[in-house]
Amino acid sequence: MSVELPFAPVDGIIRRHAGDLRVSAGAAEELARRIQRHGASLAVDAAAVASEDGRKTLMAEDFEVESVPDDTDLQLPVAPVDRIARMDVDDRFRVSKDARVALADVLEAYASEAAAGAALLAEHAGRRTVQAEDVQTYFELVE
Repeated sequence: MSVELPFAPVDGIIRRHAGDLRVSAGAAEELARRIQRHGASLAVDAAAVASEDGRKTLMAEDFEVESVPDDTDLQLPVAPVDRIARMDVDDRFRVSKDARVALADVLEAYASEAAAGAALLAEHAGRRTVQAEDVQTYFELVE
């Protein structure tokens, strides 16, 4: 599976939570991979909801969001999130613009939580760099 998300915005999310710690490229890549996997899974669930409702378009409410933010407020770009939403979903489904933005918002919150946890793990290990293993350990602990 190729990673659809560019690493730079994911790196930015980690840095926002890392404080004075450095961030390895591997950490950004690992988190991008996890974001993509989670987003594809959420889209499959959203498609099931849409299908039950007799719709062929994924809507923002299918991602269980209360409101859709302005896409300019997001750090994750919407175009790659759109590709992630379509990865494991049947081709007959469309993804509305609001659904793409809602999914990007959900994934950004998911990434922020993971980034904060990974930074805490790096500090706890006495390292000055957040590494891929910190991201992996975070997900092992919470899943």
